[in-house]
Amino acid sequence: MARKPPASDPVQDAPEVTAPEHAAAGLPAIGHTLRAAGRQMGVRRTAATLLKVNQKDGFDCPGCAWPESEKRHVAEFCENGAKAVAEEATLRRVTPEFFAAHPVSELAGRSGYWLGQQGRLTHPVYLPPGADHYEPIGWADAFAIIAEELNGLSSPDEALFYTSGRTSNEAAFLFQLFAREFGTNNLPDCSNMCHESSGSALTQTLGVGKGSVSLEDLHQADLIIVAGQNPGTNHPRMLSALERAKRSGAKIISVNPLPEAGMERFRNPQTPRGLLRGTALNDLFLQIRVGGDQALFRMLNRLVIEAGDGVDQDFVTTFTHGYEEFRAAALATGWEETAAATGLERTDIERALAMVLRSRRTVVCWAMGLTQHKHAVATIREVVNLLLLRGAVGRPGAGVCPVRGHSNVQGDRTMGIFERPSAAFLDALEKEFGFAPPRHHGHDVVRAIRALRDGEAKVFFAMGGNFASATPDTEVTEAALRRARLTVQVSTKLNRSHVVTGARALILPTLGRTDRDVRGGERQVVTVEDSMGMVHASRGNLPPASPHLLSEPAIVARLARAVLGSGSATPWEEFAADYGAIRDRIARVIPGFEDFNEKIARPGGFTLPHAPRDERRFPTATGKANFTAAPVEYPRVPKGRLLLQTLRSHDQYNTTIYGLDDRYRGIRGGRRVVLVHPEDARELGLADGAYTDLVSEWRDGVERRAPGFRVVHYPTARGCAAAYYPETNVLVPLDSTADTSNTPASKSVVVRFEAPGSAAGGEEER
Repeated sequence: MARKPPASDPVQDAPEVTAPEHAAAGLPAIGHTLRAAGRQMGVRRTAATLLKVNQKDGFDCPGCAWPESEKRHVAEFCENGAKAVAEEATLRRVTPEFFAAHPVSELAGRSGYWLGQQGRLTHPVYLPPGADHYEPIGWADAFAIIAEELNGLSSPDEALFYTSGRTSNEAAFLFQLFAREFGTNNLPDCSNMCHESSGSALTQTLGVGKGSVSLEDLHQADLIIVAGQNPGTNHPRMLSALERAKRSGAKIISVNPLPEAGMERFRNPQTPRGLLRGTALNDLFLQIRVGGDQALFRMLNRLVIEAGDGVDQDFVTTFTHGYEEFRAAALATGWEETAAATGLERTDIERALAMVLRSRRTVVCWAMGLTQHKHAVATIREVVNLLLLRGAVGRPGAGVCPVRGHSNVQGDRTMGIFERPSAAFLDALEKEFGFAPPRHHGHDVVRAIRALRDGEAKVFFAMGGNFASATPDTEVTEAALRRARLTVQVSTKLNRSHVVTGARALILPTLGRTDRDVRGGERQVVTVEDSMGMVHASRGNLPPASPHLLSEPAIVARLARAVLGSGSATPWEEFAADYGAIRDRIARVIPGFEDFNEKIARPGGFTLPHAPRDERRFPTATGKANFTAAPVEYPRVPKGRLLLQTLRSHDQYNTTIYGLDDRYRGIRGGRRVVLVHPEDARELGLADGAYTDLVSEWRDGVERRAPGFRVVHYPTARGCAAAYYPETNVLVPLDSTADTSNTPASKSVVVRFEAPGSAAGGEEER
């Protein structure tokens, strides 16, 4: 029973606005889940598919990377996870006939929502030079085109190999292996745009760029600080873990410029009590100004030091380095600067301090609200400082918890998807495969865009994702992609990146998580790593959307053979036929994966080693956990401007738009809205319901404009505003990035408001 996608784009610039909600999930979430799944899959397929999501014998949700507990609920998914599954398991299809009927020039004018709603791609297609229609192409011919372009480059570094987080461990390992055997470390990935700041900060301070806690640690915590994160929208299953911790006696502090319905009250749809009463999660809500988190944690650290017995002296003396320098910097922190940076009252910070001092087991969780600022790395190092003061690393129920936003984005990095690989990893790769991998650093996402823009990169190959929509400075990025000689997208569905092409382009359709993968007559299994370092198997259960699809490992293996030819001694054909052979090689290259095939045969998978958590061993340059003492930074905003943060609506996952509602925030039927505090709006003359253009201001003096946004008076922090991406990515300058990590500073955009259509002098907008 096929479900028809929308024939035309709905109106998106006239949203209806009501009061925001103060509770998340519950019966409305169940209703929205069933309706969304039914529209895409029908009743029978919905039941067969959703009951396998995140089960030990099922497939990993293609949405977020939140882990599962040992004991699984029969409905081990959230509303947005169900939407992600429904979008992939949809009965809608994009066939060659679709491309014959719709020229690329027409598709380029469609919204990302409309493109995504058309369904699953069924055939590889090719856009020849100068053409306006994709046309069907055989797999062998597609690989021949890519080989021609890659082998015709002056240098392997003229190629870029981008990876999205949904790629399995097996496909990611093969992808980086191929890129390095080809001769480049140009492996930008979606981590560069989200948790790169976390990895940079944690590697420097703790020696491991991942979180140090398990799900059980969260359940055992005395205090959980959730900073710069919207769990109810972005990681709804996290609310269940917070609820369980709360019922065990934990206190929860939420640090956020926006009130978040899920943190106010969670109505757990998996329990009768949850549906009827729900659980108030917040014990303290600190409504901080955007970018003020470093100042908050620095003041908390000063107060912990001054509290006398607040510092775990035994831990600090035995396991840390740099304490005295940090202590001096912390004690110099002043209340006036803290108030200016955070917008918080002293009494609220002192309430938070009291909760910190009462807690022996503290976990700090964070997401993009901390990572996407110029001073993001310093901010996360300040979070680590607090936990080190309290001895809250390597202790059950305590530690750092960066919440990854994309399934297996952490696994991709573990598998070697990184433009700056360690010497140890390259040594192991060379020993196992017998070739000398390149040692110089490659391009991350921002540098990849610059390379395309400047003509230094000529081939762009994306293993999943939606690069054109996910990246900053949209006009610059799209112009850069169009300068490429060839762009290749490995995808399950249509997105904006398929209509922003190089001189010629290929779309290679692949199996999704929900699809059954059979190679050589044997059903194959892939693996993923969740946000807390658990690795487990994923097995799709549905017939593939088309007989013309290839799996990601098969695509990479066939590509590698076409490009590298018989001169490559790597057994690509064996890898394409048997993913267990890939795992055998991973086991010999990457520490923690010994006996990989045997480990994933166990239901639930296995946990990767983590030296700070497991042994209180810190593999840093000093051999200890490092205190740091960076100067406190926060954004300064000129009068008449606000500081804009980009964020998701409840009806989207990253750049995938499931619908046009954000019901928790009271937005329905549209996405071009800007949330502004009523007092700020009055001072700026922005009436509720008025329309405005957002114009970003940065040191390069270039005007970047996002037109036609409806003003919504909303209880955000004073001096701040919020709007959805990817619509506002056009406002984020390419060179506005975090120090050290080079992550786009998408949460620190200074904007002014202008009447619609008032671009000065009619100049071309960027």
